[in-house]
Amino acid sequence: MSLDTSIKYLSGVGPKKAENLAKELNINTFEDLAYYFPYKHIDKSKFYFTTDITSDAVAIQLKGVINNFRMEGKGAKQRLTAKFSDEKGSIQLIWFQGIKWVMDSIVQGKEYIIFGKPSFYQGWSIAHPEIEDPMKNKGTIPIKFYPQYSTSETLKNGKINSRAIAALQKNLWSVLKNTDIKETLPGYIINKYHLMPLYEALRNIHFPVSEDALNKARARLKFEELFYIQLNILKFKTEKQQKSQGFVFKKIGDIFNTFYKNYLPFQLTGAQKRVIKEIRNDFLSGRQSNRLIQGDVGSGKTLVALMCMLIAIDNNFQTCMMAPTEILAHQHFQTIKDFLKDMPVTVEILTGTSTKKQRQKIHESLENGTLNILVGTHALIEDDVVFQNLGLAVIDEQHRFGVAQRAKLYGKNSILPPHVLVMTATPIPRTLSMTLYGDLDISVIDELPPGRKPIKTVHSYDSKRLMVFKFLKDQIALGRQVYIVYPLIEESKNFDYKDLTDGYISITRAFPQPQYNVSMVHGRLKPDEKEFEMQRFIKGETQIMVATTVIEVGVNVPNASIMVIESAEKFGLSQLHQLRGRVGRGDYQSYCILMSSFKLSADARKRLDIMCETTDGFKISEEDLKLRGPGDMDSTQQSGTPMQLKIADLIHDGGLLNIARNEALEVLEKDPSLSSQENQILKKRQIAIFNKEQHWSRIS
Repeated sequence: MSLDTSIKYLSGVGPKKAENLAKELNINTFEDLAYYFPYKHIDKSKFYFTTDITSDAVAIQLKGVINNFRMEGKGAKQRLTAKFSDEKGSIQLIWFQGIKWVMDSIVQGKEYIIFGKPSFYQGWSIAHPEIEDPMKNKGTIPIKFYPQYSTSETLKNGKINSRAIAALQKNLWSVLKNTDIKETLPGYIINKYHLMPLYEALRNIHFPVSEDALNKARARLKFEELFYIQLNILKFKTEKQQKSQGFVFKKIGDIFNTFYKNYLPFQLTGAQKRVIKEIRNDFLSGRQSNRLIQGDVGSGKTLVALMCMLIAIDNNFQTCMMAPTEILAHQHFQTIKDFLKDMPVTVEILTGTSTKKQRQKIHESLENGTLNILVGTHALIEDDVVFQNLGLAVIDEQHRFGVAQRAKLYGKNSILPPHVLVMTATPIPRTLSMTLYGDLDISVIDELPPGRKPIKTVHSYDSKRLMVFKFLKDQIALGRQVYIVYPLIEESKNFDYKDLTDGYISITRAFPQPQYNVSMVHGRLKPDEKEFEMQRFIKGETQIMVATTVIEVGVNVPNASIMVIESAEKFGLSQLHQLRGRVGRGDYQSYCILMSSFKLSADARKRLDIMCETTDGFKISEEDLKLRGPGDMDSTQQSGTPMQLKIADLIHDGGLLNIARNEALEVLEKDPSLSSQENQILKKRQIAIFNKEQHWSRIS
């Protein structure tokens, strides 16, 4: 047998099941099944007596005989019952489905092993227990920790549930031999970290002989998965750095110095200074740089990016900033113009709604080199946008752009690729950063500008709405402005959430003209209508902006100091944090009010509690990851996103990720091309993974 053997040749599969396994779980070969790991194990190493059952029992395993089959009830309530007895006592077994199979398969009076979750109603019972004949399993792999596998509804309908997959695994491991599975790590790594050999690890991850063996198998397979991810990322990064020459910005000139001395709106934080210094070192290295700037909402990323753009301009290069939406692009354009004031730096904006006349003017000034900074959306990567000498490209909220889109921007300079700064306002836990952005150098702005007051966040129920409205009126009387955000534009039959259309009517009733004026912004408005409403709010002509999450990014109104989020339980932590970041930008105390119904799930309540406890975006992102889990990070929306992890867990395996990354670094420092005899095994495996899976090293 070989790992490359088609799964259809495994006992118990056949062509039809093979087709379903390939379609639903991407299991095509023996190797795919061997690497289809269980998500948990149930401990079946212990047997209980019926008299041991207690109310806190999750699931138990019993050995005894089954007797006294009886049909009870009528119609939909019809069920089959039986008496299960061991040497200490008895309980009832119940089946609502599969009754014919039970009647035909179970021999009364014969000893069976049953497993299931007990419940109490006029006595203890187990519904739909798992039943095994102990004599049937003699001579096969003994199962003490029973594996549980993820499956799909389609497979379940085709009778391929977790138990069926476990049966296929038993068939597989009864034919696979040690010699069929080639080692994928060199001996020096296995010995250094005392790792279990691959054959033993794969066998024990499915059918562990002991709890210790299961733990060692997990450690081996997690390490290998994380190690090869990091090896791919770091090898690609090293090769790219060696090959990729970059422009050298030697000069800190008049433009940068003038801005720093005369136009800087506030003193830079220590974090901003540190990040600018790191980027400046990139500019002097002679290599094309790719750096991620992580910073919480309001930490001053745009100012850092602008100052780096001014360094490029001082060295006679053009720069650009690409944003995912028109609103955000216009916000950046206006922010940069406000920062520069009357400085001799030309700034233009290019979006999908730019007129033909505007485009012609921009194209001409780009090509003749008179345009210094171009801000825009994906319109920047259109083929007819040609720079004379693009030296620095800044990409904001990069997770909204596909790799292919970003690559087109990198290719806008025919001589050398421009330096690239990627900004994200979504703080990312360190373990995710190392994996998702491993081929980028990472800088973190972890301080807020001086004078910023922490935003006070409170959770209020719908029943307290009149008190909230009173608070809003008091704040408006002080000259403040208010955002009120809704999750939906119109009422939905599928969701019991507040909607913007109904909310707008309620708000205009509670805040009537002429004393109050209300703007409304949502995604269905035409761009010019949206801009008109935005400008009214920015100019202070309206005191309240009723909106959907269209204002999640890109709106900067220092006078707006209150954010009300309706049906806050509908939003994830990251989105709540982004919305809260729309306030707290001025000198006034700002507030975020999370409105919800009393009916909250445990997770929703936890999210709202976290929001009230902290404004630290990095802490929130950690908690968000814990609540949601890393999930399936694969996405058809963005080219080059990472594959799903098979066994490692980025929430809990951060320490192991560090070890794996350090080992990958050490290997590449000694043997960058993996050409030594002992590293041929790494090279072969890396190529195999690269060809089979999406390439982790090309994420960003």
